[in-house]
Amino acid sequence: MKHLDSKYQDILLDILHNGVEKEDRTGTGTLSVFGKQFRHNMADGFPLLTTKKMAWKVMVTELLWFLRGDTNIKYLVDNGCNIWNGDAYKAFKSTFSPMPGIQSSLPSQDEFINKIKTDNEFAQKWGDLGRIYGAQWREWIGFEQFDNHAETIYVDQIKELIKNLKENPDSRRLMVTAWNPSELHRVVLPPCHYGFQCYVSDLSPLEIIDQAKKDGLWKDTIPEGMTLGELQKDFKTKKLSLMWNQRSVDTFLGLPFNIASYGLLLEILAKEVGMVPDQLIGNLGDVHLYSNHIDQAKEQINRDSYELSELIINDEFWNPDASFLSQIDHIKPDDFYIKNYQSHARIKAPLSN
Repeated sequence: MKHLDSKYQDILLDILHNGVEKEDRTGTGTLSVFGKQFRHNMADGFPLLTTKKMAWKVMVTELLWFLRGDTNIKYLVDNGCNIWNGDAYKAFKSTFSPMPGIQSSLPSQDEFINKIKTDNEFAQKWGDLGRIYGAQWREWIGFEQFDNHAETIYVDQIKELIKNLKENPDSRRLMVTAWNPSELHRVVLPPCHYGFQCYVSDLSPLEIIDQAKKDGLWKDTIPEGMTLGELQKDFKTKKLSLMWNQRSVDTFLGLPFNIASYGLLLEILAKEVGMVPDQLIGNLGDVHLYSNHIDQAKEQINRDSYELSELIINDEFWNPDASFLSQIDHIKPDDFYIKNYQSHARIKAPLSN
């Protein structure tokens, strides 16, 4: 059985050995291969790479931002997540015009981000990235045609997914998409990971018992006054898998984040619907290394892995009588933390926007 890091290192090696040189929108240049798949069994540990130190809180913050339906970077920068700063600044620069007596020259990116942090009106106007992930996940815009008119409808795809996981777990329509062709002109960057699908299967009797023991629900004897059905009512009997699709993969900087982010999403969904996280699968399209990430990739390939860590969810906020989504605005990145995370040092690399 291959370790998570080994699977990732195999992808890096494949690009280095077989990648073709391709130009890209950033002007950086890449080595690229097409069509890879990444698989991880969640029972083997949480999928956070150990061959370089990962910015865990940054990744959690971004996922919560998606789940909130937010598209403005203010929430991100207020929580120390700066991975979308360059895209927001690039969009700002493209529309900037000097205002005599107020601002005669283009602010630097640092000045722009500081303005986002300190000026709510400025942030509302210039911090929005358009109809990207959060908008599509939580408020997909469509139309319903009637005889003589059409009405706009809004679809909360995450809410619908959770509802269907609970009510129709064998459905083949357990899907969420962020790729909306009619709104691609309204985004700073078309979605790279453009959709995901869930799959539910039954736990075996032995798996049900093992999971009940992990959850602290197993009793060697039935307590007096309790029936077997009452004892087993909280036992988990199903497991949940998630497969995401990604058209463009920044393999050194982006893919480790994508793996951990969808691993966390799988954990959140499984907890919400009372299932056990199972398989995490990524279908990857244009899988590339930027030309200024080659040396960093070679360094990471030569590192040995550590044991995977465990995800701990502070579920004090998790009101069992309310849905996760109804509580999302009160959930903080610090409510998700990694236990016993051991890794090699961080490897710095520039982000291409």
